[in-house]
Amino acid sequence: MKTQHQVEQFLYRQAELLDAKQWQEYIDLFAADGVYWVPADPAHKTWEGMPAIFAEDKNLMTVRMQRVLHPDAWSQRPMWATNHVVSNVVIEKTGANGDVHVRSRFHMLELRRDDVRHFAGSYRHHLKKTKDDYRIKLQRVDMTNAQAAYDYVLQVWV
Repeated sequence: MKTQHQVEQFLYRQAELLDAKQWQEYIDLFAADGVYWVPADPAHKTWEGMPAIFAEDKNLMTVRMQRVLHPDAWSQRPMWATNHVVSNVVIEKTGANGDVHVRSRFHMLELRRDDVRHFAGSYRHHLKKTKDDYRIKLQRVDMTNAQAAYDYVLQVWV
């Protein structure tokens, strides 16, 4: 139960960082070789050579953050908000080194201007145990509504 609680707290902290727009702290949750991946189709097993909504390492995540925060990023005005809810956290596998494979469910609300959008689906995290905490080796986001038509693209992480 201790691992379950630690993993849940880690995922809740990740959601809090995203909603508070503390994106550098969010990026810092990733391992040096960590990847954030949102496949266009949940049947995809790899991001190599496949279309993806996001397929980013820490460097690309940093570029995204800098673009969104740039003072001339007109698409980000007026500022907007998100609200993430994470639930149904299930540890699928625990390695001898403390690494864990976790699946969970999420719902994210995004408010931009006068529009409210909802995104929902499942997360799969491969978490690497470190001396301090966990680091994300892989965060896979399978959005239930990935194929839906949107008026504008996602700017930040789901």
